[in-house]
Amino acid sequence: MKPQDVKFSNRDQSRFFPVLRHRVDLYFKQKSLSKLGNQSLVWKGLFMLGLLLLPYGLILTNQFPPWACLGFAVAMGLGTAGVGMAVMHDANHGSFSSVSWINTLFSGSLYLVGGNVLNWKIQHNTLHHTYTNIHDVDEDITGKFLLRLSPGDPHRKIHCYQHLYAFFLYGLMTLSFLVKDFRQAYKYTHQKDKKPNQAFSRLDIGILISGKALYLVFIAVLPLLMTDLSFGKWLLGFLVMHLTAGVVLSTIFQLAHVVEGARHPVPDTQGQLETSWAIHQLQTTANFQCPVALSWFIGGLDYQIEHHLFPTISHIHYRALAPIVQQTAQEYALPYNRKPSFFYALRSHIRMLRGLGEK
Repeated sequence: MKPQDVKFSNRDQSRFFPVLRHRVDLYFKQKSLSKLGNQSLVWKGLFMLGLLLLPYGLILTNQFPPWACLGFAVAMGLGTAGVGMAVMHDANHGSFSSVSWINTLFSGSLYLVGGNVLNWKIQHNTLHHTYTNIHDVDEDITGKFLLRLSPGDPHRKIHCYQHLYAFFLYGLMTLSFLVKDFRQAYKYTHQKDKKPNQAFSRLDIGILISGKALYLVFIAVLPLLMTDLSFGKWLLGFLVMHLTAGVVLSTIFQLAHVVEGARHPVPDTQGQLETSWAIHQLQTTANFQCPVALSWFIGGLDYQIEHHLFPTISHIHYRALAPIVQQTAQEYALPYNRKPSFFYALRSHIRMLRGLGEK
């Protein structure tokens, strides 16, 4: 099914979101707050970039033994995840700052971790946020071959073991950017009806190619030229960095949508879903409780319900908005899927992997 074929058609349910939006707007008005990020978020962004770039700089000094460089690679992996969740994510939603060039600057941090901004905006902002957990439309849960994250995907025998090997494959997430971005750019450009996506212009293709080339210079050429690391030692550090980043990023994202209680709605033959967009987000998304420090590091993605309902509001506000969203959902007898802890959500995800692997 194509994205443009899917329609949210239940107008009776649409009263929920105007009420919720009014209450959220009232919160910001009473508190005299901007919905966007503030100076503390800029400092947070600089910290996350430092967590990625400082260990990289130490490696380039060629003053440390291989075991220390391996530790730096782990730190770079955490920095990559931090940049992904707490910097470029808000920036690409336009919520990092009220200053457009600051949003553009920090959204470009995606290039430092091997990604592409336009691809991200199409796959994440447009497809995932609009058609969450809908098979063949939400690319986050569709067509993973060795992973069955959607009931709509075909079942293969190997999926029976996916709860055992899934987290290793999650570690390949950022590494896959090096190839996946080209495949997606071709798909978005050559599909017959491009709506709601946009074709890549020649400039976009140039940015894609040059971005990958510069990333390879950054992550491979300079370390091999400026240090005594052998190719084998560099490759080990490269893989450790990406596995660290991929496991952290993928796990956090999966705990929002592939957990018990998060639905995978199926449109009818006409592409109709008997719900409104906002309620669809409640039905397909979950929060999880976690310590404040972890919430800070993962960019507030423990509050994915609030993020999906208000993606252009900065994550620094989600903790305060959560009680408003939960209360309003309860008033309308709607689900509010909140797991009591990170590890509870993780176990729920593993049970989902096992269940999807058996069917």
